[in-house]
Amino acid sequence: MPFRNDADPLWEAQNLKRALHAAGVALWAWAVETDDFAMDEQGFQLWGLPPKSQVTFEDLSSRIHPADRDRVRAAFTATRAIVGAFEIDFRILIGEEIRWISARGLGNDEGVHKGQASGVFLDVTGRKQAEEGSELLAGEMSHRVKNLLAIASGLTTITSRSSNTVAEMAKELTDRLTALGRAHDLVRPLPGHQGRAALLGDVIAVLLAPYDDSGAFSSRIRVAVPRMGVGEQAATSIALVIHELATNSLKYGALSTGSGLLDISGTSTENEVCIVWTEQGGPAVERPADEGYGSKLLHRSVTGQLGGTINIDWAKEGIIITLTLNSNHLAA
Repeated sequence: MPFRNDADPLWEAQNLKRALHAAGVALWAWAVETDDFAMDEQGFQLWGLPPKSQVTFEDLSSRIHPADRDRVRAAFTATRAIVGAFEIDFRILIGEEIRWISARGLGNDEGVHKGQASGVFLDVTGRKQAEEGSELLAGEMSHRVKNLLAIASGLTTITSRSSNTVAEMAKELTDRLTALGRAHDLVRPLPGHQGRAALLGDVIAVLLAPYDDSGAFSSRIRVAVPRMGVGEQAATSIALVIHELATNSLKYGALSTGSGLLDISGTSTENEVCIVWTEQGGPAVERPADEGYGSKLLHRSVTGQLGGTINIDWAKEGIIITLTLNSNHLAA
């Protein structure tokens, strides 16, 4: 057993009180028979109550969050049956502010002296906020992973139906998934009301960069769209749309020849964003007899996820695709 020297200044009441105050520890005493509470100055500050000699449990209850009130009352009553130390975490309301309090003591009457149970209150708001943030992040990450797995599964099915060889399927699927990854990398917090988003022009430019930077394609792609935020969900859909259009252009349109040009321009109103995809200088285009799986994916992404419409002009000199998108869907 460690040696304790009661004459040491360490054990003087004022020094102990200063140490507790420095640690943010508030002392309380509960008269188990009369239900009266007593707290030190730190306790009254923590609870946002004016100091007085005694405070009843009902006085404290007025500060406890309504959702926690019954639980706290039941927990304190049950502490006398608990063997050893106990800890109860709950919320209190100080005006509009929510604080998390941890009440700690000894149960099974071990902490009762002369009819009073004693313990401490700690402000654990910071820890609880960190835990809530971690839980939200974990939930958000779980949601994202499930969404990405669902998208990957759908893309695999669609790509398998539209590919003729295993190698072709592997390449197309890899390209689609890579496009999704590029868009997700761009999602970041933006200042102002746009919240967590990427810039629309950045998303499109990054997705098209591989086509523009490869040799003969250099400087053949122009992007000029409104400066606005695109939310994470919309970024995924935009990535699918741009990748599908770029893939078709590389196979059959302007990007399939050395002289082809691609222009992506846009305008916006309060409720809508219009993006026009214009190809020039490529082979003469013809409207296909049947709609392929890529076209179905394109229409599904535009009308479903982006709440918009798509119009395709099969002009001989180059295809013109007009996407009219819902502004609120883009910010989602």
